[in-house]
Amino acid sequence: MKEQRNGLLLVVSGPSGVGKGTLVKALMERNSRIKTSVSATTRAPRPGEIDGIHYFFKTEEEFKGMVDRGEFLEYIHVFGSKYYGTPRTFVEQQLSEGYDVILEIDVQGAMKVKQAFPDAVLIFITAPSMSEIKSRLIGRGTETMEQVEKRFATAFEEIKMIPHYDYVVVNDMIDKAVHHLEAILEAERCRTGRSAYLTEAIEEIGR
Repeated sequence: MKEQRNGLLLVVSGPSGVGKGTLVKALMERNSRIKTSVSATTRAPRPGEIDGIHYFFKTEEEFKGMVDRGEFLEYIHVFGSKYYGTPRTFVEQQLSEGYDVILEIDVQGAMKVKQAFPDAVLIFITAPSMSEIKSRLIGRGTETMEQVEKRFATAFEEIKMIPHYDYVVVNDMIDKAVHHLEAILEAERCRTGRSAYLTEAIEEIGR
């Protein structure tokens, strides 16, 4: 029996320093049918960036027009200057072709996606403890202690949003955490609501 199903929209969030990007990269390396979403932005392309691959580069007028037409699953205005958003059409096209699509976005964006796309699967990534989160932030060595403290304070607020997510994955060991993500994918694919094609095929056989 041939499966005819859309892909899954996965929304991954979590505090800075918990390894979201590392887990997403590892998951994609092990699963060829997973893609990341391409965001739209009003910032200028950086050297080597290609329109439609790294970002969809838009003028502010074009971006605001997309907002007015409801063409984003979520968008944000960063630092009062540049816009970033997740185009609905690109995501829906990939899903219709059977690819799973991952959005790595903050908790505010995740809640917007859940409202716009109720079938999305929300996954919260965290470290084993708050002290571990702080250690990882310091260990990156890319920010001042003042910036680390701000990110740490933000992490407390983000963790309060865990009850609004479908799953939580503790990134203690990368291989174990990736295995949990794969288990989530498999479980979601087996949901009865995502397997309408099976019911239709069985009913067709019974006629």
